[in-house]
Amino acid sequence: MVSFISSLVAAVLALCGMGFYLLCLRSVRTFIKDNRKPHPEFTPPVSILKPLRGVDPQMYESFRSHCVQDYREYEIIFGVHEADDPAVEAVHQLMREFPACRIRLVFCPQVLGNNRKTSNVVQMLPYARYEHILINDSDIFVTPDYLRRVMSPFAGNQVGMVTCPYRGIAAKTLGSKLESIGISTDFFAGVLAARQVENGLHFALGSTLAMKRAALEAIGGLEPLVDYLADDFELGSRISKAGYEVVLADVVVETHLPAYSFREFFDHQMRWARSTRDSRRAGYIGILLTFGLPWAMIAVALAAAAWWSWLVLAAAVILRAAVCVQVGVKVLHDSATVRRLALVPLRDLIAFWVWFASFAGHEVHWRGDVFILKDGKIRPAHHHAPVMVSAAEPEQDKVSVHS
Repeated sequence: MVSFISSLVAAVLALCGMGFYLLCLRSVRTFIKDNRKPHPEFTPPVSILKPLRGVDPQMYESFRSHCVQDYREYEIIFGVHEADDPAVEAVHQLMREFPACRIRLVFCPQVLGNNRKTSNVVQMLPYARYEHILINDSDIFVTPDYLRRVMSPFAGNQVGMVTCPYRGIAAKTLGSKLESIGISTDFFAGVLAARQVENGLHFALGSTLAMKRAALEAIGGLEPLVDYLADDFELGSRISKAGYEVVLADVVVETHLPAYSFREFFDHQMRWARSTRDSRRAGYIGILLTFGLPWAMIAVALAAAAWWSWLVLAAAVILRAAVCVQVGVKVLHDSATVRRLALVPLRDLIAFWVWFASFAGHEVHWRGDVFILKDGKIRPAHHHAPVMVSAAEPEQDKVSVHS
């Protein structure tokens, strides 16, 4: 009797998950419909800020893609914390290859907080000459029309920020492939669903953080974010709360994923899960109701493979596959999605387990360091943390620039 009731509960939860899949499919139609509208020709000058640390896969090719933009006026500012960072040579090579492109390299010696990337960006901002700022990561590869399509929504007076969808290009390891299929079929499906339910986007993605300087100033700049793990989410959320519109552009960028081992993939998933848990508490609890496929598989096991449980599983499989194709192929143009559909059940089961495990602690791994996450902010897990300089102290004269 207990087993039967448990199987019914799992089946009901699977139906909730299937309801979420239907919401995702509807959100795809809404996103595509919204982007059929003609884009205004608005091309203000823009400063691109790219904080660097170490060498990422296909990094130089990603740098080059920003230098061949079909755009009238822009500059690229790279920032590193240490002068001997391996990324510095790639920037110098870029300067030699594109002498006509306005490129700067900024050394950012201060440690303003535990999020080193945001700490660097704070020190890079004084060198941005334009009123529109765009921040993206070192491994982001873009198409020549990227800036035109990202900056176009700023023609609207209330638009304060524009962000972009992205797809992950996997390396050959299983961990990398699981990460890629998760981005294309789960993560971004959730982004579109949130946009649908919340009547617009109220956060941003680190793949592209384009904003008006006025919007950034309205939230007190980036200094308050130097200890946040999900700085991209927090930045978009604060700009939205300040009364500005956050727009999800229709241009898709690429990130080349590292050759994750299974352990590294798991650590990355746990970091994302715990970050989301702290950033969107109510929404994160609700994620439990989105695991349609895992709940359907559990229902089959608990019901001892009763005929009705197979119907539930079949419906979940069909709807989950539809979400994968619609989001991964139709929105993100990720041709690998269909080839890797067989990995989706495994990836969903891992995500299901990670959701529960994320409540078991506050430790996250990020770029080889271990942090404790509390209320969205990180601190080193060990006591030998570097001495931090207050963002308010007048030390900008310590920042050196190569141009």
